[in-house]
Amino acid sequence: MRILGINALFHDPAAALVVDGRTVAAAEEERFSRRKHGKRPVPFSAWEVPELSARWCLEHAGVRPEELDAVAYSFDPKLARPARDMGLNDPWDPLRLEYARRAPQFLAEALPGLHPDQVVFVPHHVAHAASAGPASPHPDNDVLVLDGRGESASHLAGRYRDGKLDTLATQALPHSLGLVYEELTEHLGFLRSSDEYKVMALASYGTPRHLDRLREHVHATGDGGFRAHGVDWAALAPPRAKGEDWTRDHADLAASTQAVLEELLLDLVHWLHREAGGEALTMAGGVALNCVANSRIAARGPYRHVWVQPAAGDAGTALGGALHIAAQEAAPAPMPGADLGRGWSDEEIRAWLETAAIPYEEPDDIAETVAEELARDGIVAWFQGRSEFGPRALGHRSLLAHPGRAENLERLNHVKGREEFRPVAPMVLADRAADIFDGPLPSPYMLFVHDVAAEWRSRVPAVVHVDGTARIQTVEERREPLVARMLTAFERRTGLPVVVNTSLNTAGRPMVDDPRDALECFGSAPVDLLAIGPFAVRRGRAFV
Repeated sequence: MRILGINALFHDPAAALVVDGRTVAAAEEERFSRRKHGKRPVPFSAWEVPELSARWCLEHAGVRPEELDAVAYSFDPKLARPARDMGLNDPWDPLRLEYARRAPQFLAEALPGLHPDQVVFVPHHVAHAASAGPASPHPDNDVLVLDGRGESASHLAGRYRDGKLDTLATQALPHSLGLVYEELTEHLGFLRSSDEYKVMALASYGTPRHLDRLREHVHATGDGGFRAHGVDWAALAPPRAKGEDWTRDHADLAASTQAVLEELLLDLVHWLHREAGGEALTMAGGVALNCVANSRIAARGPYRHVWVQPAAGDAGTALGGALHIAAQEAAPAPMPGADLGRGWSDEEIRAWLETAAIPYEEPDDIAETVAEELARDGIVAWFQGRSEFGPRALGHRSLLAHPGRAENLERLNHVKGREEFRPVAPMVLADRAADIFDGPLPSPYMLFVHDVAAEWRSRVPAVVHVDGTARIQTVEERREPLVARMLTAFERRTGLPVVVNTSLNTAGRPMVDDPRDALECFGSAPVDLLAIGPFAVRRGRAFV
């Protein structure tokens, strides 16, 4: 059974392909179009479908559109209510819903051979849930979804048993944790529906002195639902204009909102456990990308296991929609990993380098070459294997650096054009992680924060956030042999089993995806070495 999943309506358009219950491909449209997040989440863009990523998924598997058994579209317009009836101020929302109803025709036009009748509408939060529950390594699990909005709700709590979803609670709009966090993001001068992770980072610099006032508007109701609406942000802190310096007031407001978010999530998690009683919790929706909150759930929640979909935002609903349809036949296989996007053979990469007429080397072992460059304090652009599905760089499209030099945080933020308060993350060998980091292990998708052991903070200062934590990625040799070999080689040279890992892109640009993107990024940023497949391109030799 061949099922193509599509996310298109709001933001982060993406496509995914599930064949006979196995996830074979998944990719975000931004990686092809080079438009950050694919498009802005406005009604006027709702007609756009991820035709580039959808075509690639089909080509990768050798499937023609007419051979598909179904196309899952992760929004059901029949379940939607008018925005004004839900307390949302969006006069153009009827246009968005009309575009959703016409999605089968848009998809048939984008994928010649596809019949509109093959398109199946999957409720938005069901698609989010299916991206987590069936994709996780835990066959039976409880599932929690929280985001900005779906058809008429912002939340779903349920359980998966024998591959089937039983919904236990939803929260009707306008109450939405995701929308509250989006409002704060805009109030603090960042881009709404894009920069929420910056607010999470800023929160570490503040104190939650507005917590009591925020609880008046953001709190649980005791029945699996909550209230989250109507915050007067200006009464708590002045708005920050884009480009202005942030102040203590802004950091305190971010810290207060982060704290009330964590409180509410813990309440929902405990309610779900009382109702469902499982050992494993799976999570999806944009709120599940809040790794600080995820760690608090893992530490203080009632579940033995917490698993978060690495593409927890709307892009993941493409995969979830396809898995939901697949589960109607039989329980699908767990997600094999996040490296579900495009990849190139060594000879294809060599052809790119030859076409670019750029000097390159082919060392005996690219892992050793990179470890040597990092040990010399060089910055390395790392382009290996298939690209990641989701917003985290997980050792396939990464910028790497030495963690033992505190100045490398500022240096990398300068390379990427990012705010100075933004942290960078460590990747660490899985069998060494517990010696250095205290938190949920393993952590292969960089979706939790960990306390850095006191004796290690001075040894790896570049990856230690202001609050003494780090958002780590653990690396298992079985899953990532090349990355593990590079980490081992770096430790042999430096005594440190940790390397700085941040996404291979510059500010406002999608993560690098194909070899052309890698060469353009290398050419435009002060990076010392590009490790692309088995080849090494050095700045001094490439630009003379």
